[in-house]
Amino acid sequence: MGGDSLGAQAPVGRIRAFFGLPVPEENRRRLEAYLRECAAAAPQFRWTDRENLHLTMRFVGSVDRDVVDSIAQRIDPGSSFDIALGELGTFRRGRLARVVWLGVREGAESLRALAGRLETECRAAGLEPEPRAFKAHLTLARARARDGAELPELSALPELESWRATELVLYSSHLGRGGAVHEPIRKVVLAE
Repeated sequence: MGGDSLGAQAPVGRIRAFFGLPVPEENRRRLEAYLRECAAAAPQFRWTDRENLHLTMRFVGSVDRDVVDSIAQRIDPGSSFDIALGELGTFRRGRLARVVWLGVREGAESLRALAGRLETECRAAGLEPEPRAFKAHLTLARARARDGAELPELSALPELESWRATELVLYSSHLGRGGAVHEPIRKVVLAE
């Protein structure tokens, strides 16, 4: 429990925050080329930048920094575990895709358990309950149109390595013209 704060210039006051698990560099590199192809084939979606690839465990929203710091200090992240990504999927509104994602084929139970512990700590900190059930996934793109867009046939996914999840990261998310930038501000190490 606890965690290491990152950077001497960590933000204070209110931040837009979430907890997530980082994707290893080799998988981000492989996905970067794939996402470039997808962006050319489906420009009606905003495709995730390589630096922003992560598995969201709990979106918190705009809160005081000390609230999420206290959650990071109290959370029992449990033990490290293996993760392997699976097939491409979408969250839809009717026939239109709103979000394009990669599912998890290994580690889903451990991810659900970690999300449950995070949810408990968030509620204990006075945050509103998460309205949707947790679904482990890696977001690849969001439709530019609010109602979604038609998703064309995409090329085959690259081969992605499984990895050991060893840390939970508290991110600060900054919205800008070019999309969100996610800055890691605290790490919580998972037990061996």
